[in-house]
Amino acid sequence: MVVGEAPGENEDLQGEPFVGAAGQLLDRMLAALQLARAADGPPARSVYIANTLKCRPPRNRNPGAEELAQCEPFLVRQVELLQPRIILAMGRFAVQALLRSDEAIGRLRGRVHRYQGVPLVVTYHPAYLLRSPLDKAKAWEDLCLAAATLEGGPA
Repeated sequence: MVVGEAPGENEDLQGEPFVGAAGQLLDRMLAALQLARAADGPPARSVYIANTLKCRPPRNRNPGAEELAQCEPFLVRQVELLQPRIILAMGRFAVQALLRSDEAIGRLRGRVHRYQGVPLVVTYHPAYLLRSPLDKAKAWEDLCLAAATLEGGPA
C-alpha cells in the first residue's frame, strides 16, 4: 500500500490518486520493482494507492492538522480492510499523519517503522523528487528496503 498526502487538482478532477507527472514517476518506480497499481496488475504484484486526505484542500494548500485528523478514520479503515503487507509513506504529510512525528523525512527514512502493526517505510513524495532529482537515489534505496522487508529481510 502506498499512502500519499492529499489529492491535487488533477487527482480531484480524475478521482484517482497520483496522476500527472508525479503519478507517472510513481508508476515507473513501481514498475522498477515489477509492481503496478491495483487496477493495472495481477493481485500478487499490485499496489493499492491512498491519500491521507480524501479531498483537495482549498487552493491546493498544505493540509491542516484538523483536516488530517478528520480523514484519519477513513485511512485507518482502508488499512483494516486491505490488510497490506507493507505501507510506503510518501511525503511529509503522509509520514506525519501515519507516524505522528514532526521529524524530517530524511531522518525517518532508511529503517522500518510500524503503523497498526504493519511495516512502514518512509520515502519522498514523487512531486518532490521531480523538483529534487538528486534524491531519487535515496527514494530507490527506500523502495529496495520495502521490497526486502516484503521478502522477509529487515524488520
